[in-house]
Amino acid sequence: MGASPLRFSSLGSGSEGNGLVVQCGQTRLLLDCGFSIRETQLRLARAGISPDQLSAILVTHEHDDHVGGVFGFARKHAIPVFLSHGTLEARRESSPGADAGVQVSLLHAEERVSIGNLELFPFTVPHDAREPLHFVFSDGESRLGVLTDTGCSTPHIEKMLSGLDALVLETNHDLGMLMNCDYPQSLKTRIAGRFGHMDNETSGGLLAALDQSRLKHVVAAHLSRRNNVPMLARDALAKALNCEPDWVVIASQERGFDWLEI
Repeated sequence: MGASPLRFSSLGSGSEGNGLVVQCGQTRLLLDCGFSIRETQLRLARAGISPDQLSAILVTHEHDDHVGGVFGFARKHAIPVFLSHGTLEARRESSPGADAGVQVSLLHAEERVSIGNLELFPFTVPHDAREPLHFVFSDGESRLGVLTDTGCSTPHIEKMLSGLDALVLETNHDLGMLMNCDYPQSLKTRIAGRFGHMDNETSGGLLAALDQSRLKHVVAAHLSRRNNVPMLARDALAKALNCEPDWVVIASQERGFDWLEI
């Protein structure tokens, strides 16, 4: 049982950088860090958190908008980092010595880990990365799920995300907008593929398949600046929830979203 209610806040969400803080009592976990050291400090301050209050940084995968700032920030502030072996090796290949001087612990899919007042449940997702993991967080009473980079749903994902109290869910693009934009066809195919990013309707279909009976918060995240708009993302998730669109929270690139409490 957590020492206080589970709460969470985004520092920013999108292709220019991602970061999500999950807190229970004195335990504060930063999920991904795709910002510079200075920008991360500014965004944390906006959420009322100083770097020395972070218990750990978790990493979903090796793409720069998720891991770009992780090791520099962790090294500067002596924060331990948790990630999969594949993610670590991929980062070492693209940025040799990136983790030098950083305390690193490896995560394994389906193996729960306790950090302070929180339990983590890492699970695998289809995405074009080496060994991507996404997470369900629990304080023993409430459960928060985060799924921001995957090309499609799977029965395992639906099992992991059913019965949650809160969900941060990727709504990356509107498929029509993506297909009509000026991206090269190869990039359009990658984004829309099974190992890319979920569009609004796919995310809505995933949400509709879940047990929603406990949901108190649903957040639309990782929206493309060029190929989506908040209204379309909200409408797709609201349809799956049978609720008013305004009930769905939008995670923006600039501001993320303020603290939500379960």
